[in-house]
Amino acid sequence: MKLTVVGCSGSFPSADSACSSYLVEADGFRLLLDMGNGALGELQRHCGLYDLDAIFLSHLHADHCIDMLGYFVARYYRHDGGRAAPIPVYGPEGTEQRLTTAYADTPSASSMSEVFDFHTVKPGTFEVGPLTVHTERMRHPVEAYAIRIEHGGRSLTYSGDTGVCETLDELARDTDLFLCEAAFTHGKEDIPDLHLNGRQAGQSAARAGARRLVLTHIPPWTDPEVNLADARAVYPGPVSLATPRATYEI
Repeated sequence: MKLTVVGCSGSFPSADSACSSYLVEADGFRLLLDMGNGALGELQRHCGLYDLDAIFLSHLHADHCIDMLGYFVARYYRHDGGRAAPIPVYGPEGTEQRLTTAYADTPSASSMSEVFDFHTVKPGTFEVGPLTVHTERMRHPVEAYAIRIEHGGRSLTYSGDTGVCETLDELARDTDLFLCEAAFTHGKEDIPDLHLNGRQAGQSAARAGARRLVLTHIPPWTDPEVNLADARAVYPGPVSLATPRATYEI
């Protein structure tokens, strides 16, 4: 598998990065994890607008899904070749309604489903193209999911947004790459069931026995170097910060 960081900023885009969005490729299949603010433009650096095969939305906060509205325009109103065929979109219950409400002026109440084939995510295991995926509910103010992706004996686990959660540790057990949010700063923010800080992300990776940790979803007001140091203090494996356009072979 190949992982490309399309965007990794938390809460809102930074001057250097779009919000959360990650492209996973295997055997010519392209799965996009989240499409936050600014991600649609950055995505076009890595693949064509109509080259995605499926989309997974971890939850329905704007910094993880709002560029789906622009992507609706690109697929629904495409002039060259006509309207794009529906692409599978996996998201929490109510994803279609949320996007339709946010757009506010779709031609009809069902227009989103003409270009997006919506599938409701629940905890479980299923196949997406050549990928086997496992999803688990996380601790966040809205329904939110982490995802583990397996292919060819290798695995990638993406936390989405979550507070400290034993379920996340189990999902990331022995994973080859753990892409984990670290929005908060240890000793500064302490809000249960919302986000992890760098230390907590490192502790989760250590408990899971993850082989590599990549910290992501760090907002512009958080110092990423502090979170990196905090994670390294408690996790013995390799740790790095997600950066736009970075790629990882898994």
